[in-house]
Amino acid sequence: MQDPQGTFPSKDNDFVKLNGYDYIEFYVGNALQAAHFYRTAFGFTHTAYAGPETDVRDRVSYVLEQRKIRLVLTAPLRGDSPIAAHIARHGDGVKDIAFCVEDSARAFAETVKRGARPVMEPTVYEDKRGRVVKSAIGVYGDTVHSFIERHEYEGLFLPGYVPFARNSVSINTGFSAVDHVAVSLQAGDLDEWVSFYRDVMGFHESHTEDVETEYSAMSSKVVENSTGKVKFPMVEPSPSKRRSQIDEYLEFYQGAGVQHVALLTGDIVKTVTALRTMGHEFLRTPETYYETLTDRVGNINEDLDALRKLNILVDRDQWGYLMQIFTKPVQSRPTVFMEAIQRKGARGFGSGNIKALFQALEREQQLRGNL
Repeated sequence: MQDPQGTFPSKDNDFVKLNGYDYIEFYVGNALQAAHFYRTAFGFTHTAYAGPETDVRDRVSYVLEQRKIRLVLTAPLRGDSPIAAHIARHGDGVKDIAFCVEDSARAFAETVKRGARPVMEPTVYEDKRGRVVKSAIGVYGDTVHSFIERHEYEGLFLPGYVPFARNSVSINTGFSAVDHVAVSLQAGDLDEWVSFYRDVMGFHESHTEDVETEYSAMSSKVVENSTGKVKFPMVEPSPSKRRSQIDEYLEFYQGAGVQHVALLTGDIVKTVTALRTMGHEFLRTPETYYETLTDRVGNINEDLDALRKLNILVDRDQWGYLMQIFTKPVQSRPTVFMEAIQRKGARGFGSGNIKALFQALEREQQLRGNL
């Protein structure tokens, strides 16, 4: 992707002052089974739980962690709940991308003042381990951003959660942090949401890209906060001969939402090897991709045979290079998938790989009869 600015803007513009991702919450049909999947297939550890045993009457939630990554998997207990309605419409998917902030009330007030849709007023949750303040605003589709203020809390996650007592031994896959969260938007909405993150959240636009294959096309822009800790690549479909994978996502998710979550690793070869051992399927890259790899990205300090064998993609920008790979969808609907990414200085998102990714996704769409 093109980088129109090259440097991060002044932190003075970061009036929301995000300290990074606090958690990503998925609404799922069966949280117990989903938690087992993310533990055994991605190497997460169960750390906390909330449900009827903790006086939560409408849902169950499992918290899973790996280094700086925290996922919350929530399922409804009743068929007439808003959570059940969300799942009926979207299938399993991301409901909340929550941020860690110093002052939740201030983050809420500043964003609402600038035009954000209020979802949850600042609310205090307390137990014997301290207090947490939480507020939330609405964004694209049914997705929300929560602002979590937890510097006065010493508990595992949030008040109302208890330690998860069952055996939660998992295989180390090497993931360390959330690198970025990618969003699929309806055609024509991209510029609106870029403006939202700029004007309401204090982000800046860092990259832009238009991609076209024989069959489909998309437009993409990336917004980041001033520190670069929070990044959102956002894509919309462009007119083309056939439906793009963005169109497919929008049809089956029934609206805009999170397309994929990218997890950072320090050794992508070890990570992908571990994931394949646990049964993960990844998008396949044509052999011809690797025949000209060094011509496109130059010399890299990597085992090229291992990258080829594992179908890992490589791209370079002015700061360095990155390696990435994408799973197939991680639920029944062809919607949300995951990305493993390792950065060797690069700040981009794989501009040179996007067309190869689109073509790989089109092959999967064709198998599903959705191209």
